Amino acid sequence: QVQLVESGGGLVQAGGSLRVSCAASGSTFRINAMGWYRQAPGKRRELVAIISSGGSTNYADSVKGRFTISRDNAKNTVYLQMNTLKPEDTAVYYCYAHKSDYPQDVWGQGTQVTVSS
Repeated sequence: QVQLVESGGGLVQAGGSLRVSCAASGSTFRINAMGWYRQAPGKRRELVAIISSGGSTNYADSVKGRFTISRDNAKNTVYLQMNTLKPEDTAVYYCYAHKSDYPQDVWGQGTQVTVSS
C-alpha cells in the first residue's frame, strides 16, 4: 500500500506564493508518477501538474508559468510551488500517485488552498 500525506495548504493573498508538499510512504518503488489535482467548489477534479519518476512534467494550461512541480526521490516527496496565485486557484489540492500495480491510482486526503482577493 502507498500512503500520501499532504502539507502546506492554507490561506494566501492573491499574488502570493505557497508550496504544498506530498510525502509518499509504503511501496513507493511502485510509483511511476506523482502529481497534483485540484477540485474547486462546483467543479470537476482537474489535473494541475504531474511529474514522472524520470522527471518529465506536465501542467494544466491555467497554471503554466506560475506553478512548478518538483520531486525529491530520496524523500519520496513531490512539491508544488505555486506562485502568482489567483483566486481561481482556490481549491482542495489532492496529491496523486500512479503505480505500476493495483490500485494504480492513489490519492491523498487533500489540502485546502484558499487565495483571497
